[in-house]
Amino acid sequence: MTLNRLISRRQVLRTGAAFTAMSALSPARVAMAGPTEDPFVLRAAAGQAALRPAPYGPTNVWGYNGSVPGPEIRVRQGDRIRVLARNGLDEGTTVHWHGIRTPNAMDGVPFLTQDPIPVGGDLLYEFDAPDAGTFWYHPHQRSSEQVGRGLYGPLIVEEANPIRVDRDLTWMLDDWRMTGDGQIATDFGSRHDAAHGGRIGNSVTINGQIPERIAVRSGERIRLRLVNAANARIFGLDFGGLAPVVVALDGQPVAPHAPDGDVVLVGPAMRVDLVIDMTGKPGESVTVTDVFYRDLEYRLVDLAYEPDRLRDAVPDWSMALPPNPLAEPDMQAAKRHRIVFNGGMMGQMMMGGGMGSMLEQMREGNMWFINGEAATGHMMDPLLVLPQGTSHVLEMDNRTAWHHPMHLHGHSFRVIARNGQPTRHREWQDTVLMAPEERVEIAFVADNPGDWMFHCHILEHQAAGMMGVIRVDSGTTKT
Repeated sequence: MTLNRLISRRQVLRTGAAFTAMSALSPARVAMAGPTEDPFVLRAAAGQAALRPAPYGPTNVWGYNGSVPGPEIRVRQGDRIRVLARNGLDEGTTVHWHGIRTPNAMDGVPFLTQDPIPVGGDLLYEFDAPDAGTFWYHPHQRSSEQVGRGLYGPLIVEEANPIRVDRDLTWMLDDWRMTGDGQIATDFGSRHDAAHGGRIGNSVTINGQIPERIAVRSGERIRLRLVNAANARIFGLDFGGLAPVVVALDGQPVAPHAPDGDVVLVGPAMRVDLVIDMTGKPGESVTVTDVFYRDLEYRLVDLAYEPDRLRDAVPDWSMALPPNPLAEPDMQAAKRHRIVFNGGMMGQMMMGGGMGSMLEQMREGNMWFINGEAATGHMMDPLLVLPQGTSHVLEMDNRTAWHHPMHLHGHSFRVIARNGQPTRHREWQDTVLMAPEERVEIAFVADNPGDWMFHCHILEHQAAGMMGVIRVDSGTTKT
């Protein structure tokens, strides 16, 4: 996958010059209450956050429990998650548990799995955590603005026997389109953003801050959980002289391996778990650089070695994570479905008889299409109806000039081929990044009944039509 998507030079990042205290920058962690205790309360409301370092003032945001990101919810695999979502906004909202294989009623999609939580209202989300891994939560109601203003947080499901590391850190990566006075630009819903690469910001944060340095120790082994919470920005992180090892993608274990080209690629909504050994000497530093957008590379943060060593040599500990209980697709019996993505600026139009329909939909304001149809309104006919327990392959063809991180709710899938070539790791994911003009095949078992969203997680693309519904029919699913 080439790193060649250009953005305007006016969008070059302003990283700030002030020094942030050397810390792990981890969000506040919350342990889940027991099944007989009160649920954890998660309140969405307007507030302020110090997105920019001193001496700059606070930025008006929307956040959970008064912070951006919201609290890091940590549970053990198999635990019951009970969260009471309260709406302190001036509009309806929901909470979607991205990557968690919840029951359909807990998926947080307005007008599909639930009504929006009304102003001043609340809703109890309750489900088990079947898979260990790195997940996150965010609204699915007007998500391009609600997420874009800061409503998101990490959800970490710990393994019963996690791999051994010295520190387990979470970095929620985000970018913000800031005005000259340090506030969030209000041009949400821009047609230009929707027809191009989405809402790209001009300031990048790690866990809601613009850090100068983060402290590490020589000989330390870190598990770094990367979560891309940005509306549209794709991150391509170069860790300098370090050698990160990928151990999980979208929460699902993968055979430990070096990232392609030594660049850790994280598309919107995707997660990558890394194991990194800090091999530098005390007093040194290494720069983490985002190199995804050509000619617009920038320094994300420096990792600064403290004066004392933790140990003299790299520890000899296993990096292999235990597998999650995912149903393996039956490739011999799998039914194949062709999915074609069209639309946007500079993209190909739909082949066959769908041209007239697409032009009519474009006149209605839609810009992106799945098999010639754009999502409109709150109710949609299913793109596919799949019998529960059956195996399927989606042959996805990106006929556009833009990247698309395609996310399937309620399921994880194996990425089995790119441009006709088998993938090396057949990785499990729930969000797969497709490059312009790329063909990707994914395989999964339709084992979670209900109507599930399938959409581009560049949130402006989703809002402009690039989403559909895949129905998993148990035989009792309402039609």
